[in-house]
Amino acid sequence: MSAATILFAGTPDFAQVSLQALVENGYAPAVVLTQPDRRAGRGKQLTASPVKSYAQSVEIKVWQPETLRDAGIAADIAALKPDLMVVAAYGLILPQAVLDIPARGCVNVHASLLPRWRGAAPIQQAILNGDEETGICLMQMEAGLDTGPVYVRGAIPIGADETAGELHDRLAKLGGELLVSYMAELLQGKIEAVPQDDANATYAAKISKADAAIDWSADATAILRQIRAYNPVPGAYFETNGESVKCWRGELLPDLDGQCGQVISAGKAGIDVACGRGGIRLVEVQRPGRKRISGREFASQNSLDGVRFV
Repeated sequence: MSAATILFAGTPDFAQVSLQALVENGYAPAVVLTQPDRRAGRGKQLTASPVKSYAQSVEIKVWQPETLRDAGIAADIAALKPDLMVVAAYGLILPQAVLDIPARGCVNVHASLLPRWRGAAPIQQAILNGDEETGICLMQMEAGLDTGPVYVRGAIPIGADETAGELHDRLAKLGGELLVSYMAELLQGKIEAVPQDDANATYAAKISKADAAIDWSADATAILRQIRAYNPVPGAYFETNGESVKCWRGELLPDLDGQCGQVISAGKAGIDVACGRGGIRLVEVQRPGRKRISGREFASQNSLDGVRFV
């Protein structure tokens, strides 16, 4: 369907969904850019990104530059005379010299309702902060961090018990749908981008493992949001018996009272732990190097009488 020259830049699963939507709807890119293969897994084998794997499966040329701040790669991109570059979770900065190359510029598929949650971890931050909705923005890229004007936005509600992984998948699907729906207008320059209100901007910094440590003195509602936000990566965790135990799912016990981190009861229902306000029931947990198990199973395998998690 498309005679235009499109480039695509992306790396993880989120980006792969957008790339696949483009390909399946007649907008196959001339070239796909993705980050270099990284070592992953227990064997630390060099592993291709989901975007690279998919691009190769449909025989699209793949480039994997270490940086785009190199005059050589910029020249290679310019030689293609692209009409539009689509960017989704690429992970490398696009310098102004590259942003200026496509005739219709570069459009970013961003997983938030900008200007809320600019930055690397918008899905996690939306859950952590109790947002009732989030969405996808198709944004005209500029040199600033997610500061460009927005072409299109699509909102979805956040489920009360939804994890970051589940929300990620719904947003990835929405991103692909919006791209396909508006690609013709983007290529023809028939859609106007609306500037963001910088006064309302919030930032979602990159997540670290330390962020996922559970502070039992916090409100139980906040801890449950943390558990959801860090499922599946990096996994909210607490310390007990010298181990870091991950908690994947929990339930709110608003009336539970006790010392912060104290196990109030442990049995068939799960493990009830007191927090700064209220408490939570640990529904699904995981010891290091083990499989995920129910709170009930964990309670049956460990003596938790008088135990206080930290």
